[in-house]
Amino acid sequence: MWEIITTSLPQLIVAGIKYTVPLSLISFALGLILALITALVRISQKGKEFKIIKGIFNFYVWLFRSTPLLVQLFIVYFGLPYLVIPGILDEGIKLTPFVAGVITFSLNTGAYASETIRAAITSVPQGQWEAASSIGMTRGQTLRRIILPQAIYLSVPPLANSFISLVKDTSLAATITIVEMFEVSQQIAAENYQPLIMYSLVALIYAVFCSLLTIGQHYLEKHSHRHLTKTVGGA
Repeated sequence: MWEIITTSLPQLIVAGIKYTVPLSLISFALGLILALITALVRISQKGKEFKIIKGIFNFYVWLFRSTPLLVQLFIVYFGLPYLVIPGILDEGIKLTPFVAGVITFSLNTGAYASETIRAAITSVPQGQWEAASSIGMTRGQTLRRIILPQAIYLSVPPLANSFISLVKDTSLAATITIVEMFEVSQQIAAENYQPLIMYSLVALIYAVFCSLLTIGQHYLEKHSHRHLTKTVGGA
């Protein structure tokens, strides 16, 4: 057993550094950008002509929160190549496994994180909007200078949880042939016929990764709480 562990562990760690970590970081960064845009659009109070755009974003959030992540991965990687539009997409949309994974994880993260950000923005007391308006600040200025800074700090704990969940969810990327840690563990298990050892080992590595992220989350929560207290106290 120890020989299997010592020979397999380096391969799993390399796969984690080469694929799991970049896939998680890139997808989460893109997902946060998309989440912020989505949240701002959904709380916008612009006129009727903006309702169509809000409807599109509302549909996007509903779609990705209402369907399994695994199904989304399969549609993006295996399904889009069959989206043939004569004269426009004659051969469908063919993506590499890594790009398909990034797109899917980013869209999924963006949908969930947008609800977190939207809730954080709407949780800021309405009186702060009114106070800013009373001194002549526009809605955009109020959002940038007063509301968003507080909302970002309020969003840190749930967004950190989302990132930890995303790290674990990247194991699903094995289904579209991304050679991340779980895929490597499957390949090694097929060679040594020790699936219990291999799957337990990769589970342990995920647990270590997520434990380190949890420690970082606690630090961010303390830092953001102190900063938020100063911000509110100064206001």
